[in-house]
Amino acid sequence: MVINAAATGSGTGQLKWIDLRSSSQVKNVMVKNKSAASGSSSAEFAALLQEIALKNTNGDTGNTLASLDNSSLSGLLWQQIGGVEEAYNAISGEITETKPTDYEDLIQTASAKYGVPVDLIKAVIDTESSFNPNVVSSAGAKGLMQLMDGTANGLGVSDPFDPAQSIDGGVRYLSYQLKRYNGQENMALAAYNAGPGRVNKMGVSNDLELMANLSQLPKETQAYITKIERARAKYAV
Repeated sequence: MVINAAATGSGTGQLKWIDLRSSSQVKNVMVKNKSAASGSSSAEFAALLQEIALKNTNGDTGNTLASLDNSSLSGLLWQQIGGVEEAYNAISGEITETKPTDYEDLIQTASAKYGVPVDLIKAVIDTESSFNPNVVSSAGAKGLMQLMDGTANGLGVSDPFDPAQSIDGGVRYLSYQLKRYNGQENMALAAYNAGPGRVNKMGVSNDLELMANLSQLPKETQAYITKIERARAKYAV
């Protein structure tokens, strides 16, 4: 999941990147802000990239930064975005009381840090790995949140089998997708599983439209969304 998008089980979703060197929109923004470039902070740079990325929700990846997920740019892009750890507070339906797990403290910490509901985090971990920190999928996704190597590296996860690193990195990546799609959880989950590029190509703008066009997604992703919903109900108390 990418960076390569992490996939449950045998998923192989892969995110697409735009070459910053050839992106005219990025170049224009960089020229416009050249005088302030030397004093720009990591947070400002990350915000700029996020703003550009969020402008593209219809799959048109020609000259815009349609995805923040490519391992080839992890050395630059994810280091910059990694400094931005703002919680996303626009997520609806959060359940604060949930069935406890063996990783309760780590999940609670990540939830508070990134603003992702506890029950959603538990549902993702359950669906991805059944809470087995040592599992490896046929596609090479590893750990509790099934991070692909490119994703893990970009998120600063040096050991995807370490529960603390996996949960922090996976929840951070999920929070990026929730921000990308304005808190639309099913869209974020589809992006987590199949990649934002696949979701953007659908031309949908909310969960209702996504579910009405669910057949356009891979069967694995269709099942993934249903499994998450089922697992989420299990952890709500």
